[in-house]
Amino acid sequence: MSIDIKNINKHFGTFTALNNVSLNIESGELIALLGPSGCGKTTLLRIIAGLETPDSGLISISGEDTTHVHVRERQVGFVFQHYALFRHMNVFENVAFGMRVKPKNQRPTQAQIKEKVHSLLELVQLDWLADRYPSQLSGGQRQRIALARALAVEPRVLLLDEPFGALDAKVRKELRRWLRRLHDDLNVTTIFVTHDQEEALEVADRVVIMNKGNIEQTGSPEDIWAHPANPFVYGFLGNVNFFHGQARGEDILIGQQAFKHANEDNIRNGANVIGFARPHEISILDLNTHQNGLHVRIDRILSFGANSKIELSSIYSTTSENQNFEVHLGQLEVKSRGLREGQEVIIAPTQLKVFEQ
Repeated sequence: MSIDIKNINKHFGTFTALNNVSLNIESGELIALLGPSGCGKTTLLRIIAGLETPDSGLISISGEDTTHVHVRERQVGFVFQHYALFRHMNVFENVAFGMRVKPKNQRPTQAQIKEKVHSLLELVQLDWLADRYPSQLSGGQRQRIALARALAVEPRVLLLDEPFGALDAKVRKELRRWLRRLHDDLNVTTIFVTHDQEEALEVADRVVIMNKGNIEQTGSPEDIWAHPANPFVYGFLGNVNFFHGQARGEDILIGQQAFKHANEDNIRNGANVIGFARPHEISILDLNTHQNGLHVRIDRILSFGANSKIELSSIYSTTSENQNFEVHLGQLEVKSRGLREGQEVIIAPTQLKVFEQ
């Protein structure tokens, strides 16, 4: 089912939760609403579900205006962060609940309910837990049961609000892979809210990045990672280093040093700019043999597995800000070069994405 969101506005008192938000979601897409706390992503999800009413704007599902349709009539499945399972019901009854409370003329028979519940529990790979109660389940198991319950009413749209936010990192990683496979099997139009960049990039077909009630950028995970639209998007997607400078032709002057930028379009000559480089886009050079770069000190080296994270700080800052940097190198390279904490080195970005300030 496709969803068309047009010019949605929502205020809570003087706070603007959504500012003229428009978005089209294709049938069968898995969309991630990504952004910091308070950006409006959960409010938008609740408006799609019918749990909130917009001040203005339009929500259409498969061409039908559902803006003021009651939540019970939207055929939307909703999964919350904290499971919301009924503690006094076992797993079977939790999943069956939505079917049992349907109007009598729409309610399946007991045999149909039993068959449907067991097929859904098999789908989420938890059929063997049908007689257990929520208190006897792990967090990951509870969330899969909550998803099975949402699917039991055969929703046109599946909405997930921070579905894995209350789980530990290992379980989150396992469940997001599982969710991606489940979505590919069911092909239900799915929207999930998250503030976890890695989760959104791994799971979604398309990512919608929100900030302060606005949509900053929409695109495939590959597109928004490679071509961030503005400084907010660049800074929000993973670790990033930033450099203040001025545009000089094809170069960016940072202090007295000139560096090439990676922009396809021209930057206005003389403009104040901010350049971004990810941790793998910065070289660490020997202080005695290189001068073209920024003079920094290695503060900390953290080595996990094949890679090392190196934290550095500028010795002669070119701005009033405290300049800290993060560089990623292979652990073998760190050891072979003898890099150590407290050492003074030169860093130089190999690639800079630049925005005018």
